[in-house]
This record gives sequence, C-alpha cells and structure tokens, in this order.
Amino acid sequence: MRTIGILTPAALLVLLLPLLFFTRETVAQSASEKWIAPAAEAAKKNPVQTNPGSIGAGKKVYVQRCLSCHGTAGNGDGPDAVDLGIHPARLSEVTTSESDGALFWKITTGKKPMPRFGGRLSETDRWNVINYVRTLAKK
Repeated sequence: MRTIGILTPAALLVLLLPLLFFTRETVAQSASEKWIAPAAEAAKKNPVQTNPGSIGAGKKVYVQRCLSCHGTAGNGDGPDAVDLGIHPARLSEVTTSESDGALFWKITTGKKPMPRFGGRLSETDRWNVINYVRTLAKK
C-alpha cells in the first residue's frame, strides 16, 4: 500500500473525516442562529446617495463578489450556493426588513460561510452594493 509521509491513505482519511462533519455541523449551527446587527451598527445611515452611478457601481461589485452565492436576482440560488451546506440569504427579501446599517455591518463582518468584506471592499463599495441590492427587492 502506498503511504503519504508516514500515514497510509486510510489512516489519513480516518483522521480527517471527523473534521468534515465538524465543519458542516458548525456551518449548519451558525446558519440556524438569527443574525442580528448590533443596534448602534444598524442605526448607521448610508452616506452614499442612491443614484444610477452608485447602483451601477454596486452591481459591478455584486456580480464579482456576491452573485456566486446569492444569485443574479438575490434569491440565494447562485452557482456556488449548493456547496455551502446552507441556503444563502434571499437578499430580495432581506432588504425589506434590514436597515442599511445592518446590511453594511453584515457585509463588513461576515458570518460563516460568508466571508468578511471589511478588508476586501472599500466602505464606498459596500454602501454601493447595498444601494444595488435594494433594487433587487423591487424586481
């Protein structure tokens, strides 16, 4: 039997298999908890005016960073959603119940499996995405 380092492939599988279940369980547990932004964050106002320029810029960022999980229309049906183990938020519905500040906080901080975008996107890009996502609820 071929070995990998000092472990056989079967031994390696036995060691790694519990991690797979732990990760899926952790994601499922995390997904079942209500995700609520702190009140101070939820109260923040969007400093970027909603206009065609902001919506267009937000759409570009959305297509690059969000569409793969949240889908074209924000229904949580993007091509990568199946691999997550949970159903991504239906942004077309969430945007009617969440403040701009709450959405900004969630985009900034992330929650497994959604990455945090605070260090990946500028504040303006995050606000533009919110302006764009708001248009999905109207479709």
